[in-house]
Amino acid sequence: MLKIRAGRSRLIAVFFMAVLAVSAGPKLFAQTVRQLSIEEVYELAQKNYPLVKQRGLIAKTKEYTVSNAARGHLPVLNINGQATYQSTVTSFPFTIPVPGFTIPTYSKDQYKIYGELDQVVYDGGLIKNQKQTARANETIQQQNLDVELYALYERVNQLFFGALLVNEQLAQNDLLRKDIQNGVDKAKDLVANGTAYRSSVDELEAQLLQAEQSRVELKANKKAYLNMLGLFINSTLDEHTVLEKPAVPVLTDSVSRPEILFYEYQKHVYDLQDKLLGTQLQPKFNLFVQGGYGRPALNMLSNDFEWYYIGGLKLNWSFGSLYTLRNQRRILDMNKTTLDIQKETFLFNTHLTQKQQNADVEKYLELVNKDDEIIRLRASVKTAASAQLENGVLSAHDYLTQVNAEDVARQSKILHEVQLLQAQFSYQNTTGNITSK
Repeated sequence: MLKIRAGRSRLIAVFFMAVLAVSAGPKLFAQTVRQLSIEEVYELAQKNYPLVKQRGLIAKTKEYTVSNAARGHLPVLNINGQATYQSTVTSFPFTIPVPGFTIPTYSKDQYKIYGELDQVVYDGGLIKNQKQTARANETIQQQNLDVELYALYERVNQLFFGALLVNEQLAQNDLLRKDIQNGVDKAKDLVANGTAYRSSVDELEAQLLQAEQSRVELKANKKAYLNMLGLFINSTLDEHTVLEKPAVPVLTDSVSRPEILFYEYQKHVYDLQDKLLGTQLQPKFNLFVQGGYGRPALNMLSNDFEWYYIGGLKLNWSFGSLYTLRNQRRILDMNKTTLDIQKETFLFNTHLTQKQQNADVEKYLELVNKDDEIIRLRASVKTAASAQLENGVLSAHDYLTQVNAEDVARQSKILHEVQLLQAQFSYQNTTGNITSK
């Protein structure tokens, strides 16, 4: 009775363990297997690249610069003071006493300390221009950062498609080992029947070991690619990571690289600088209030220390920049022309790269089409060789020759297919039409 109860308890425990394993299975599987598309890798690489930290700094710099420019509308307090000694002072040319009037005597040492409060009334658009320039500079710096980050795409392509190629080669390696193992099994049967030599089995098994060695090398290469790719996306990628084979992208000839916007934004800054030249020629009006203490004060007939104040409207209109205005505008025009030349050169080089990459895409398309026919023929020969080996009319060495020939054909197709995809994505990268997820 006790044995029956103990058996039931074990069955119940096994049942609950099975239920827990089924319920936890998908979670455990999700933890060990990770699927990554190339679009996800693009996005993660950009988010985790150290250079991207500059975005926040650039935005903060713009905010502070705009804030500082806006404070130009706030009143400005200046404290000034001076103490002087002069060789002569104001004196009256007559010495005859005037009834009810005392001729003052002035000291040669004079003192003054005062504060002056200035409030901008009209600055000709200077502060507005400073704000616009700060925002434009921030846009340029952000766009320049986009240009630098865009270079990540090509590096990601190299690592992603390198790992993808190794994956495909590993799959082909499995097929190769199966074909060799099939030959080993058939050769062993022939040896057992006395119709083949043991050396045939040894040759096949040696080739199987070489295929396993190739697998070890491929797995090491895959690990290296995944480790480097993991550094770019700030994530640990192991042998269980599955890289999704991308769909064939739609290629367009239009160029929308971030460099083009960078050139346009830079020209906008030159336009703002041109407006600044005109702003500098505008009159400036300020309200001011000045109050101080000194000797003499505003009453020039008094030689005593006194408090005083004065207020009013100040005009400042400088024409000094007229001397350099024309040359400054010529310099800005030349800078714009230089940008146009740089943009034209960039597009010229981009179109050259497009031509080369188009030729590569067409080449790999043709190679893949030929690969299919070659594989079909090699597979047919290998199948016939397998049957001949089984019937004892073909040596193990000759069978291996056909197996290896088919393997080479399949490896070539794998290589060409991945090269084709990489060439297509490189073309997208060149034209600026790559998009992250």
